[in-house]
Amino acid sequence: MLCSTARVGFTSTYGPPVALFIGGTSGIGEAMAESFAKYTNGASRIIIVGRNRAAAESIISRLPPPPESSPPHEFIQCDVSLMKNVHQTTKEILAKTPKINFLVMSTGIMTTKGRTESEEGIDRKMAIHYYSRWAFIKDLLPALERAEQAGEDAKVMSVFAAGKGGAIDVNDLAMKKDYTLTRAGLQLPTYNDLMLEEFSSRFPKISFIHAYPGFVRTNLANSSDSAALRMAGPAIMALTYPLSVSAETCSQHMLSALFRSGAGVWRTGSKGEDLGKKNYYGDDSQRKALWEHTVPEVERV
Repeated sequence: MLCSTARVGFTSTYGPPVALFIGGTSGIGEAMAESFAKYTNGASRIIIVGRNRAAAESIISRLPPPPESSPPHEFIQCDVSLMKNVHQTTKEILAKTPKINFLVMSTGIMTTKGRTESEEGIDRKMAIHYYSRWAFIKDLLPALERAEQAGEDAKVMSVFAAGKGGAIDVNDLAMKKDYTLTRAGLQLPTYNDLMLEEFSSRFPKISFIHAYPGFVRTNLANSSDSAALRMAGPAIMALTYPLSVSAETCSQHMLSALFRSGAGVWRTGSKGEDLGKKNYYGDDSQRKALWEHTVPEVERV
């Protein structure tokens, strides 16, 4: 059982671990990449995936370099709202990296718009918060399996909204019939729960974690497609400051849960604590229906 603590400790028994941070160019992902380098005392290889090359290069410049025997830290540019980009990125990663020990996904979007389809016919919010995460896991499983088979860590964390979901409609999983921001906000956390449960049932020796980071002080509002949200961002941050935590503090809680989790599926809270089935929705039939919906949706491109 995972306890509620921010204490982080990690010692590798197999050489420099490889950690991949999807959405690692800002906010929680950035803080987790920097904290990971700190807690491994620089003895790790970090790969950052995101859209902002300049931000990634700045982050990498601040990280302690990996051991000479390990490849350098790296940035791979990818707009995860398109599945074709995800597939291309995972091919590039697998060509360079035979084993992955930690796969952390924290991409996010703040929008006031309704359903906004990409050229692939997928809503952008759903693509970023669910479909791309499914695709990264599915495509990178060979590298995670190699790590597990070598007796190394093999862990996946989706930093999103564990315990904040709601009931889902298996007759409208793509939300093309009835899309609202509220509905997407409630269903996508449940999608993440069911997604990781299904992956765990198929790959029981790998650790799959759905984490809720809590209210974190990040610059997500600055990248919103809403001018009003961008303008209101500083005021909102000031008003909610007492209720929020820094990205660095959040990263410590998230890494604590990541390092301590064993094989299987986990749901963790804002302090890294085990949520168990708290505020859980869904069942086995819905999990199967979601998987059968997602495979063709992601792989058709």
